[in-house]
Amino acid sequence: MMTKTILVTGASRGIGRATSTLCGARGWSVGVNYKSQVEAADGVVADIVDRGGKAIALQADVSIEDEVIRLFDQVERAFGPLDGVVVNAGITAPSLPLVDMSGERLRRTFEVNTYGAYLCAREAARRLSTGRGGRGGSIVLVSSVAARLGSPNEFVDYAGAKAAIDTLTIGLSKELGREGVRVNAIRPGLIETDIHASGGDPDRAQRLGATTPFGRAGHPSEVAEAIVWLLSDAASYTSGAILDVSGGR
Repeated sequence: MMTKTILVTGASRGIGRATSTLCGARGWSVGVNYKSQVEAADGVVADIVDRGGKAIALQADVSIEDEVIRLFDQVERAFGPLDGVVVNAGITAPSLPLVDMSGERLRRTFEVNTYGAYLCAREAARRLSTGRGGRGGSIVLVSSVAARLGSPNEFVDYAGAKAAIDTLTIGLSKELGREGVRVNAIRPGLIETDIHASGGDPDRAQRLGATTPFGRAGHPSEVAEAIVWLLSDAASYTSGAILDVSGGR
């Protein structure tokens, strides 16, 4: 099995944590990015190392350009050239209709979920593109089914920010198709992660998950399996795809 170097943003919890752990289990070297939860990120690294893998925790705020560049530099210094990047870091806020959202909330939502994702995707393109000295690879962007559902009266800001990720996936996949880089997106549905608690509704995934065709919320590990497939050579002819992992929602 070929060893890969993978960077996962927002990797201290939820889908990012599950993805990092699964990458480590494959024998890949993993850069575990976090913004502030250093103990959680160190725990992810420990899980990977305990199973015989290689990992390093790397602090960076993805909405700050200099920190994103430093993040990519650090993972490459630690493990060598990148083979894959998972653009996962994101935030949400308490459920509200748009008319009640503050300008600060709107700014921060798009700053992290859209601008931050574009910064990370740009830096990944610069590092992976064969035309710029990279060895090709895979970029996986984490969107959300909110991008096509709209999340009315809850998170129309988050939904809009994630819709931009779908567009980025399509456009960037065409830019990089001849540069040896595949670009795809995953749209998770209702997944049991801490992001619901940070939005003020910790039981949201379980409550609404019961209304899906599967009758339950998803697990981070189920999303991670799809992400790791897209990172792997098994997905060698897959690019520009947007894959729903949502229990049929």
